Amino acid sequence: MKFSEFEVGMVITHPPVVVTEEEMLAFARSYDPQWFHVDAERAKQGRWDGLIASGWLTCSMAMRMAVDAALHDSESFGSPGLEKVRWLAPVRPGDALRLEASVDSKRISSSRDDLGIIRWSWRLFNQRGEQVLELEATSLFDLGSGA
Repeated sequence: MKFSEFEVGMVITHPPVVVTEEEMLAFARSYDPQWFHVDAERAKQGRWDGLIASGWLTCSMAMRMAVDAALHDSESFGSPGLEKVRWLAPVRPGDALRLEASVDSKRISSSRDDLGIIRWSWRLFNQRGEQVLELEATSLFDLGSGA
């Protein structure tokens, strides 16, 4: 989507993506090797009653879905950061996660008329309708490059 296509209040969706145990383990071994993410036997005895995905994998999956659903052909060139990242429920092997992203605000920078700014809220839900992730993202758009 181009910056001009985003409208405040619109909801952008992405269909469910299944999280595999292999994907969870590979990500956790590389980037978040806490025992409840990498040790299936020990995780069965832990608070979560089994393996759970790293929250950072969940955020990465949300990013991929946002790119596929909205940013892939846009003028987006980056983000100054995220706000209020919350992992609301554990993600387990076999969960099917879907994205709902609501556009909260859209504006042109007050200091640069070639810079568009979108603030949007991303929510991931599992196959049972339970929300597993909530975050607020800011995306920057280069309106002068025609990218």
